[in-house]
Amino acid sequence: MARMTGSWLSGPNAAMDDDGTEQKFPGERLGLPSDGPGAVAGLGRRILALLVDWLMAMGIGALVLSLTGWQQSLSTVTLLVWFVVGVSAVAVFSFTPGQLIVGIQVARVDARARVGFVRALVRTFFIVFVFPAVISDHDGRGMHDRATGTAMLRVR
Repeated sequence: MARMTGSWLSGPNAAMDDDGTEQKFPGERLGLPSDGPGAVAGLGRRILALLVDWLMAMGIGALVLSLTGWQQSLSTVTLLVWFVVGVSAVAVFSFTPGQLIVGIQVARVDARARVGFVRALVRTFFIVFVFPAVISDHDGRGMHDRATGTAMLRVR
């Protein structure tokens, strides 16, 4: 009988198939190509898209605060704008403005269908906590993508 701790202390076996063979590239088990459109987006593109979205939300938040005279902190308004834009854009278009600029989109891995409002809401909610988005699996998907059955794919 194997030790209970053997599954996580034995080392990284996440890239191994059930028969012990190693995955050749991220997304192979999902049926995605290794490169080009439809391939799993790299970390650099995802971070750049998040940075663009955050800066855009900060600008909108500063504009809203200056026009309305609210006494809220800019960081709170920025987070709210980023959240609303993220959920609505991913639910409707499958990408945020930053993702559009860098050429990536959110796609379901279980069906050829739109991401939808509920998945977009849960996915964006998890990203707020940062930690789930930082931890990735053998396919390059963060915990937020695994939980919602989505992946970040390259468009170009």
